[in-house]
Amino acid sequence: ISAKYTTRQRIKFSDDRVCKSHLLNCCPHDVLSGTRMDLGECLKVHDLALRADYEIASKEQDFFFELDAMDHLQSFIADCDRRTEVAKKRLAETQEEISAEVAAKAERVHELNEEIGKLLAKVEQLGAEGNVEESQKVMDEVEKARAKKREAEEVYRNSMPASSFQQQKLRVCEVCSAYLGLHDNDRRLADHFGGKLHLGFIEIREKLEELKRVVAEKQEKRNQERLKRREEREREEREKLRRSRSREHRRHRSRSMSRERKRRTRSKSREKRHRHRSRSSSRSRSRSHQRSGHSSRDRSRERSRRRSSKERFRDQDLASRDRDRNSRDRSPRDRDRKDKKRSYESANGRSEDRRSSEEREAGEI
Repeated sequence: ISAKYTTRQRIKFSDDRVCKSHLLNCCPHDVLSGTRMDLGECLKVHDLALRADYEIASKEQDFFFELDAMDHLQSFIADCDRRTEVAKKRLAETQEEISAEVAAKAERVHELNEEIGKLLAKVEQLGAEGNVEESQKVMDEVEKARAKKREAEEVYRNSMPASSFQQQKLRVCEVCSAYLGLHDNDRRLADHFGGKLHLGFIEIREKLEELKRVVAEKQEKRNQERLKRREEREREEREKLRRSRSREHRRHRSRSMSRERKRRTRSKSREKRHRHRSRSSSRSRSRSHQRSGHSSRDRSRERSRRRSSKERFRDQDLASRDRDRNSRDRSPRDRDRKDKKRSYESANGRSEDRRSSEEREAGEI
């Protein structure tokens, strides 16, 4: 016992060794304790202190222990239902065969017995609580059910031989698998339907339905939260994709604009170089034209000088010939004077020719 107490002190309510059905106050080992179907001690840890810890912690966090408890109760109820079916088969084999019509009439008697038993159990509970008026109302309902039972038993008795009617017809309780007699008195019915075993099974079955509802609600809530998170993730992914596409579009547009600026820069550079070459070629043509104009003017000057020199020589030659003719007619003295004058003019002409040739050479240089 001390070792078990020490183990309970070391663990927490979330430990797998702790009974989750006990934490939710629905373990069949606790509910059916002290009945003829006592299951003994649970294999997992039961501790009221751990239940108190769980009740405090569950207000701040959902541990979803309802699913474990639901699985536990479903397994227990499924085993109970299997025992009920086995008991029904055994009764069908041992009891005398009756027609379907007689069986339906007997079933009506059993239903009224069950109703009377539940009402009597409720009367005892209300009397224990001191609620006399409500208890009296329920007793009125019991009397009505008893009257219906007497009528149903009369119909059932008239539908079969007296010998067969006197046989005890049993029925298996659908809630707790206990046997019920067709001719049980009110005290026997009240003890059964108000007993701890029957009420314990009712409590377990009601708790199982409640757990199913809670688990379904929590699963639906979880699914909605999961769906919401998935939608948020998808929204974030779409937003990331949109931002990525936007950045890619901006980069692409930036690259396009950069290429366009480079293309325009290259085009402007080509146009600038072209204009520069055009200006250079026009200047070179202008210079060459100027040079050609200067050279043509120099050539024209040279031709005019040569032409004037030739004309001057021709005039001088003509003048000298005239002088020769005139000298033949003059005296020898005049002839000598004229010869000297011609030699002097000839010398002057050669010096002018030399001077003009030097000017031409200088101009050509």
